[in-house]
Amino acid sequence: MGRTNGPTKYVLRLIVVAYLFFLVAWPVYLVGQNAFKDGFEDLQAILTDPDIVHALHLSVEIAIISVIINTIFGVGISMLLVRYRFPGKRLLNALLDVPLSVSPIVVGLALVLVYGGRTGWFGPTLESAGLQIIFAEPGMVMATVFVALPLVIREVVPVLEEIGDEQEQAARSLGANAVQTFRRITLPSIKWGITYGVVLSLARSLGEFGAVKVVSGNVLGATRTATLVVEEKYLNFDKGGAYATAFLLALVAVAAIIVVSVLRPKEEDR
Repeated sequence: MGRTNGPTKYVLRLIVVAYLFFLVAWPVYLVGQNAFKDGFEDLQAILTDPDIVHALHLSVEIAIISVIINTIFGVGISMLLVRYRFPGKRLLNALLDVPLSVSPIVVGLALVLVYGGRTGWFGPTLESAGLQIIFAEPGMVMATVFVALPLVIREVVPVLEEIGDEQEQAARSLGANAVQTFRRITLPSIKWGITYGVVLSLARSLGEFGAVKVVSGNVLGATRTATLVVEEKYLNFDKGGAYATAFLLALVAVAAIIVVSVLRPKEEDR
């Protein structure tokens, strides 16, 4: 099939550009514009508020922990799906997309039912042992890990399928063990897939709201994250603070994507 030429190509480009502009670029620009509507006053206010600083720190901490967990799990499950055959493989592959289709609110409620301190299946036992899950950071990490679960996997799996396993078999035939083969052959080949997955997972983790709100309890100075600060500020008619906090979250996500795009080898674009 030949490439689309003539006016159709330019019409399609115009549609795509307009779609991205009105759906992504313009709204993000307006957030930044409103964040600096009064200069740096709103931004300075949130950065000098101890509760908001704690919320930002907590959001970053939860995001980093979640990304590490999802990266380790994502690479492992990607290797399992691509390199091995086993009963239930298709079912497992389908289940990995559940976090993308289930509402985060449902995820939060499910975690409360399982790990709630009063009526949860495991909550009372865990709390009696001194480990609180719900209304504490562990539950917030679990909720964030769940919603961002497939992102690393869906970036790494296509790369593994594309490179094949010929080089890995050659390395094993020359006496390399599994760890050596992964470190010297597989990992360098999938590093950019992992990088893209990490960036997407980081952005998703920083922006998670629904599931975290249910399991956190939204306690000021304890379990309130940056996304919950945005809601609280907006509902209390402090739109400047809401926009400033939202701008910081968007800035981190956009900056991560830009850095990856700049560092990506040119041959990756071909």
